[in-house]
Amino acid sequence: MKKLFLLVLIIGFVGCKNDKKINRTLPSLDRSELILKYAKGFSVVDYGQYKILKINSPWPKSEKTYTYLLLTKEQAMVSTFNKDDYDAIITIPIEKIVVTSTTHIPALELLGVEQTLVGFPGTDYVSSEKVRGLIDTKKIRELGENEGINTEVLLELNPNLVVGFGIDGNNKTFETIKKSGIPVIYNGDWVEDSPLAKAEWIKFFGVLFNKVAEADSIFNRIEKDYQDAKALASKVTTKPSVLSGAMHKDVWYLPNGTSPEAQLLKDANVNYLYSKTTGSGSLALSFESVFEKAKKADLWLSPSYYSSFEALEKANQHYTKFDAFKNKSIYTFVNTTGATGGVLYYELGTTRPDLVLKDLIKICHPELLKDYKPYFFKPLE
Repeated sequence: MKKLFLLVLIIGFVGCKNDKKINRTLPSLDRSELILKYAKGFSVVDYGQYKILKINSPWPKSEKTYTYLLLTKEQAMVSTFNKDDYDAIITIPIEKIVVTSTTHIPALELLGVEQTLVGFPGTDYVSSEKVRGLIDTKKIRELGENEGINTEVLLELNPNLVVGFGIDGNNKTFETIKKSGIPVIYNGDWVEDSPLAKAEWIKFFGVLFNKVAEADSIFNRIEKDYQDAKALASKVTTKPSVLSGAMHKDVWYLPNGTSPEAQLLKDANVNYLYSKTTGSGSLALSFESVFEKAKKADLWLSPSYYSSFEALEKANQHYTKFDAFKNKSIYTFVNTTGATGGVLYYELGTTRPDLVLKDLIKICHPELLKDYKPYFFKPLE
């Protein structure tokens, strides 16, 4: 009887233990990943009670991945997450933000949250009329230059977040900001390898401001306009030959054939003379090699920062030998500026590749888009 009692007791104990395991099993959290069709540099997973944002490519050839925990105010109040597990814990929606590149500003404006911007380094570079109005009324503070942000002013503003960018991650200013308790996120839109991938980073800002659906809708419109323009250009049979770039000292820099700039030219259905080249960064060529290949090019687009034929000729007499110079077939975006001289293309071009593509199509295939007026590009003065 004693042995039987012990056996029953053991079976009962094991049974209770198994029951407890069943009872203690927590319900799995709903998991949904932000849909990204082109962008590879970031990802967002929504677990219902929190979101995880990862920045995979903050700069070229980066081996560092940054992980951020995103919580609402209510979630943050009861959060027991370990801060050491994340690069930062961020409360969303963001109420006060500092961005450090003009390419970040259009996303804020399109999402209707430009009023949350409290500081920017180099406000004269901003072209947006809405944001310029906020700058002029002192609602956005000047923070100096990107290479040396005025941390004293920034800390006084006490933003919820600073969105920066970097070429290698060695930014002492950002490290100082992070040590003060203000999160910094590296935005890697400029590292993406296609125009639509860069534009899709509006969804990054959509997550930060709890405007995911709005960001998705805005991007879908941009994508559709881009694809419609590309489809229109694909029907033409005549492709003008195109040269790009200009000399800096003794080197001619121009887009390589796998760059986003070259992708735009491909989608505009033109004969970009360097479309077969590959690699990262710009091509660096001698004047002689460019002249030999491109002296008879039909069009010359984006001749660096030169704004007029006079400036181009003054910089180098050899430029005048190109057919595009002789035929006055050179176009630039540097003459389309904001009130304080900021180049609009450098601000809006990343977010609106559909407009850039339409500009190129209008220039290269003038019979198409007859009622369209180029947004960025103008004939060289």
